[in-house]
Amino acid sequence: MSEVKIGKTPEGSEGPGYFLTSLDKIIGMARENSLWPLPFATSCCGIEFMATMAAHYDLARFGAERLSFSPRQSDVLMVMGTIAKKMGPVLRHVYEQMAEPRWVMAVGACASSGGIFDTYSVLQGIDKVIPVDVYVPGCPPRPEQIIDGILRIQHLATEPLKRRSSEEYRKLLAEHQIV
Repeated sequence: MSEVKIGKTPEGSEGPGYFLTSLDKIIGMARENSLWPLPFATSCCGIEFMATMAAHYDLARFGAERLSFSPRQSDVLMVMGTIAKKMGPVLRHVYEQMAEPRWVMAVGACASSGGIFDTYSVLQGIDKVIPVDVYVPGCPPRPEQIIDGILRIQHLATEPLKRRSSEEYRKLLAEHQIV
């Protein structure tokens, strides 16, 4: 077995009651642990989300306790359920009202790909109108899967500036004609 040796920290970087780090890491940690989701629920996935918020699964443990029903006060747009094509512009309008940094989670098969509803009136995935960060599979997904989606969003929230300024993200926004 090898021994783990911990190096000495630079002088003045830690002491009783404080530890020195970068501002980006502190802001990332604060964002990660204080996400305000906006539930856009239209079907059975919304019921599973209610179970996720209830006492047994308790999404509040992950810093997403405060649901915001105003796009201007939310970080995460959680689209759950079947989205009709007529609702596409409304969904895009809600997304555009959200302030940066913002994340989108498609919860369930219907929001991700249209689900079993391959009809003329159902949008075949919300990624046709807005960019999606995390897909949660299932019909409907279990509360554990929704929690996993929130944990993936938290991972993205630690370094939002790095991701948002990437060429890949700019290309995705241009594809959706979002400025």
